[in-house]
Amino acid sequence: MVSKRGKSIVENLPTQHAEPPVDGTLGNMGLLVAHLDAAYNLARWLLRNETQAEDAVQEAYLRAFHHFKTFQGGDGRAWLLTIVRNGCYDRLKQSAAGTHSTFDEQTHFACQKTLNPESSLLRQERTEQLRRALENLPPQLREVLVLREFEEMSYKQIATAVEIPVGTVMSRLSRARQQLQQIVFAVDRAQETARIRYAQDPSYCR
Repeated sequence: MVSKRGKSIVENLPTQHAEPPVDGTLGNMGLLVAHLDAAYNLARWLLRNETQAEDAVQEAYLRAFHHFKTFQGGDGRAWLLTIVRNGCYDRLKQSAAGTHSTFDEQTHFACQKTLNPESSLLRQERTEQLRRALENLPPQLREVLVLREFEEMSYKQIATAVEIPVGTVMSRLSRARQQLQQIVFAVDRAQETARIRYAQDPSYCR
């Protein structure tokens, strides 16, 4: 869900310079509105901080709006996400990768109804594991996984947005998935060990 502040970004753009749709395509305002969720999703996962993500998207949207004439057509989402991504990387460099930033979990994981409290707890635990595992990936691996799995972009679209060859996209996705599995497996193994030790000795966790 896009925040109220996020919606205000589009509303506060200089609409007097907005370009109307041509030949059935989206004008600059239409393109920006259509991909606002994707822009926020990528910014939040890269920066792992709600406020920084909103600021990055705002800057990227203003830049995209004023340079819309440089857009030569084609995949508008990839073009826009390239601008968002570059802005996020500038911020990561300035803040030394933001190692102490906080991620807003509610932005990405909606509550789901379950049949009983136990299954709900287990699902929340798994969600937390995946979130932390994804956060621990390097930004270059995290971004391709977010674009592929969350935004459902093709290899070609990701290559355009990230400005790397398709082969590199596939390689990074493979590495990202492998590392994600390793992190989750390690967490599962540690938790299972703790459960066993607690079952044998309830004072273990005290």
